Amino acid sequence: MTDRQNEIINASITLIAEKGIQGLTIKNLAHAINVTEPALYRHFKNKTAILLAILDSFKNIMPEASGIISMDNKSSIEKIRSIFREYFKRFSETPELVSVIFSDEIFKNEKKLSEKIAYLIGKNEELFSKIIKDGQKANEIRTDINGKHIAIVIMGSLRLIVKRWELSGYAFDLKKEGDKLFNSVKLMISK
Repeated sequence: MTDRQNEIINASITLIAEKGIQGLTIKNLAHAINVTEPALYRHFKNKTAILLAILDSFKNIMPEASGIISMDNKSSIEKIRSIFREYFKRFSETPELVSVIFSDEIFKNEKKLSEKIAYLIGKNEELFSKIIKDGQKANEIRTDINGKHIAIVIMGSLRLIVKRWELSGYAFDLKKEGDKLFNSVKLMISK
């Protein structure tokens, strides 16, 4: 990714956060970074390519979370807490990203974008399911509930608190509320 492409991605995220997906036009984007519209097309074929690049930039935090699986010195519960904290930290640092990642309107009419989101959701589910399965084997996590269902509950609760934070105009400390949420999840899933 070039510096200009990163600038375009960041400006796109900001435009979506401020004006919604309808505000992300090539004209608005060119104006935001002070270039001509044709100059944008040298870096991205179209708006969909820009949105795919934004999703790819989000995907970049997943390997960090995936590395948590291999931490032998942490219990499965601690690994889940680490992932929660990583996501809440990233969203707190880049709240505009929430407008893109959790916007259904962006993805529902564009097959490539829907597929990318489905891929990201699938990777997250795999990540949590692996940790939960290991935790169930180690007798740390309840075995009377299907591990995939626990993963879905965890992912859904994470998404809900982030979306609530966005809708509140970022009115509360996401990391602090995230820790409280994790403590509740921990009570529900621990053996």
